[in-house]
Parts: sequence; C-alpha cells; structure tokens
Amino acid sequence: MDAILNVSLPVFAIILGGYLAARSGLLGQGSTVALNAFVYYFALPPLLFLSMARVPLTEIFHWPYLAAYVGGVLGTLALSLAAGFLVFGGRPAELSLQSMTAVFSNTGYMGVPLFLTAFGDTGVLPALILTVFNGAVVVGVVVSLIELDLSKGGHPFRILGDVGLALLRNPLVMAAVVGIVWSALHLPLPKPLSNFCEILGAASGPCALFAMGLSLVAHAGGGRLAEAGWLAFLKLLVQPAITAWLAFGVLALDPFWAMSAVILAAMPTGTLTFVIAQRYGLYATQATQATLVSTVLSVVTVSGLLAWFRIG
Repeated sequence: MDAILNVSLPVFAIILGGYLAARSGLLGQGSTVALNAFVYYFALPPLLFLSMARVPLTEIFHWPYLAAYVGGVLGTLALSLAAGFLVFGGRPAELSLQSMTAVFSNTGYMGVPLFLTAFGDTGVLPALILTVFNGAVVVGVVVSLIELDLSKGGHPFRILGDVGLALLRNPLVMAAVVGIVWSALHLPLPKPLSNFCEILGAASGPCALFAMGLSLVAHAGGGRLAEAGWLAFLKLLVQPAITAWLAFGVLALDPFWAMSAVILAAMPTGTLTFVIAQRYGLYATQATQATLVSTVLSVVTVSGLLAWFRIG
C-alpha cells in the first residue's frame, strides 16, 4: 500500500492533472506542443548528461542489465510479429509500427519521473540508460524498417545515412553521448554547469508527466479495440514477464538492477510511437489507442509491481 500511496499515486495524479487540463480546455493544443518540446529539448537532456557524466562507464554500459531488457523486447517482438502476420495483417511498415507499439516503453516521460520519485537522483540511472537505448536503437531500427519498405528500391546506405543523421539530431541521444565522453575522459564537472543541469533537469519529471497527460487528449482517436488490448497485454504483462525471467533467473542480476529492468519493461507504450506513425501516415489510429489503453491499465499493473517489490 505504501508503494501505491507514495510512488504510484503522485506519478499518475500528475498525468491525470495534464489530462484534465487538456480535456477541460484550460490548456490547448499549443500548450501540449510547447511543454513536450520543453521536456524533449531542454529538461531531459541536462538530466541525461549529468547522470552519465557522474558515473563510471562500467555502470553506464551494464551489459547484463541491457541483455535482460533486450531479451524481453525481442521475445515480445516475436509474438507481436507472429500475431501481425497471422491475425492483424498489414504491410511491413505497419507491422514494424505495430511491434514498436508492443515493445517501446515510456521510459523517458514516465520511467524517469517514477524512478526520481522512488529512488531520488542517485537511483535514476537505469531509467536513463533505457531511455537512450529506446531512443537510439529501437527508434533507429523501426524507422530503418519503415524507410526500407516505403522507399521501393531506395539505396539502403542512403536510408541508413538518413537514420544516422536523425539520431545525431536527437537531443537525448546526443546529451547521453556527451555525458559518456565526459565520464570516459574523467573530466571534472564545474559547479555552475552542475547546478545548471540540476535545476533544469529537476523540471523534467513533473513536466514530462504533465505533458504525457496533455498528449493523451491531443492524440485521442478510435481504432480496433481487440488489437489495442492485445498490444497492451504484450506491453504490460508479457514483456515484463520475459524480462523478469531473464533478470532474476537466467542472468541473476543484482536485485536493484533486476527490479529496474522489470519495472521499466512494464511501462506503458511511449507516445513517440504515435509521433512516428503520424509522420509516415501509417498506423497512427491504432498506435494512439494502444498507447491510451496501456497507459490507463498501467495504473493497476505498475502499481502492482511497485507493491510487489515493496518500493515506497
């Protein structure tokens, strides 16, 4: 019960606040765009940089931890692709977006604030590592597959080059890269720089959660409920179950890292799936509904996990 009251309730209450603000018309579409841009370009990057710069590379590149999470992603991805081919159908680009909807955890806008609430600044690193992984690897692979399907014979090297440029323009990826280089060179952190990053990074948690609530209204739409339910089932239950099997059993991770991998695997679908789907004009309605369904249901599933691990 403490986990629900001390961790889950504040986190989901801020999301609800954003949702109600947009639903009531108090904050319009322009507010949603502005707050999302603030979090993405100004609040999360300093937090990522500072967290990476302050810890040794051995903690950033925690390979067993990444292996447990990636194993959960791959296992869930296989089930999603099988159902996509056999049941739901669609061209390869749509199946890629469908699979992203099933495995893309909202580690940035929900995982980071949740870990900040539960563990403080010193315990947020696992969420930041997977935020970079999702932003660089998962998004990079999905966009590459979509481009390969839609290009109709376009040169693969050109497509991969475009994806690489997109990642270089990603502020979260670049902030993490700079932080990793800073850590590798053992450079000191000047106090003004550290304070700047701490002040701005502190805004990332509440603003990200509030922006998430705003986005749920802005991106609302219809879709196929059975498909959305299936994707939410994969995202909230199957992916964390596979990750738990790997983290606690096969790889026998340190309890904190194992628990972190499972909780972050259990995050609902990130709203970036809708952004990518809308950009390509494919699967946007289904991605939106699956994101909404998984976010609403995660109130129960994530709270249950936190209670199970006695966090809070």
